[in-house]
Amino acid sequence: MLRAELAVAQIIGRLQEVVMQSLTVSGTFWLAVTLLCYLMALQIFRRCGGHPLFHPLSLTASAVAIVMWLTDVTASQYRGDAAILQWLLGPATVALAVPMFNQWQKIKNLGAPLLVSIAVGGIIAPALAWGVIYLTHAPLAIQMTMLVKSITSPLAMETGAAIGGIPALAAVFVILTGIIGAVAAPVTFRILAITQPEAQGVALGTVCHAVGTAKALQTGVVEGALATVGLGVNGILTALVLPLFF
Repeated sequence: MLRAELAVAQIIGRLQEVVMQSLTVSGTFWLAVTLLCYLMALQIFRRCGGHPLFHPLSLTASAVAIVMWLTDVTASQYRGDAAILQWLLGPATVALAVPMFNQWQKIKNLGAPLLVSIAVGGIIAPALAWGVIYLTHAPLAIQMTMLVKSITSPLAMETGAAIGGIPALAAVFVILTGIIGAVAAPVTFRILAITQPEAQGVALGTVCHAVGTAKALQTGVVEGALATVGLGVNGILTALVLPLFF
């Protein structure tokens, strides 16, 4: 009981800290810029029929990056001013449990094959990416960072730092992985004739984390639920296993 109270107190304290940080003039400005860019990107995405090339995340990131370049603001400054957005990644990830709960009976029936498929995908995807970057003789820190590319940003940044990677670069790899996966997934499923909603959901959640899960939720409730399972299980396993190896 005491641990729970301490955990709640820490969460509230951190929330108060990021809120106060975001209520400064610069913090309010960048929150407004980010939200405005996202709303515009969302409208573009809808007008384009939900085409993955116009995903709101990629459009928003590009627009905010242009404003940062014009105002000569560094990534670390933006991250500090918009700290509340990064903090909200945690609750947003936890909220994905809702579609999983709604499809719990179907998930339960899949049993061990589901866990095996998530584990295999969670190993092969980062291993292939690491192999490619290893062949380019990239610095070790970048190699380590690439290993966390397929899990959601909060876990990726913490796990990347724990194994000698670069947290900020981990966030970049995660975003790129999600966007590319969301764009390539429909074509890949069509070419490989993958029609089972369960298989599509697991693949999107396991390899493309939250962005893939968002894409799966647009496709259907089953796909969204299985993507949530893939995201959660792969994220937890990666965060636990990688630090043990490195």
